[in-house]
Amino acid sequence: MPTLSERASSARVCYLATTGRVTGRPHEIEIWFATEPDTVSTIYLLSGGRHRADWVRNIRHDPAVFVRAGDGRYRGTARILTPDDAADRRAREIVAANYQGWQPGQPFSQWARDSLAIAIELEGPLK
Repeated sequence: MPTLSERASSARVCYLATTGRVTGRPHEIEIWFATEPDTVSTIYLLSGGRHRADWVRNIRHDPAVFVRAGDGRYRGTARILTPDDAADRRAREIVAANYQGWQPGQPFSQWARDSLAIAIELEGPLK
């Protein structure tokens, strides 16, 4: 199972490249991300623009993505999480904790509560 390097998992942001659903060309954004501390083979993102965000619309069309973080570049497959998916809540917890200081027992910020959660399963590093 591929994992992010230590330097990549501690990066403040990652760069997510999707394939444009109209142009077919790579489309890269800078975005906040988080990983589980002990299993860094999944990256979690939150989209404040929900389904309207261009990168989310691209993922719906083609879930194959590339992620650049720290010293690494990785291939992955993205999936949009739904509220009935246990990973949805966990994505909100770790992203909000990482960027907003969220702690268990506290309410989520509006952003963490209302954003669309995305999981990216890493498939392997790029050389």
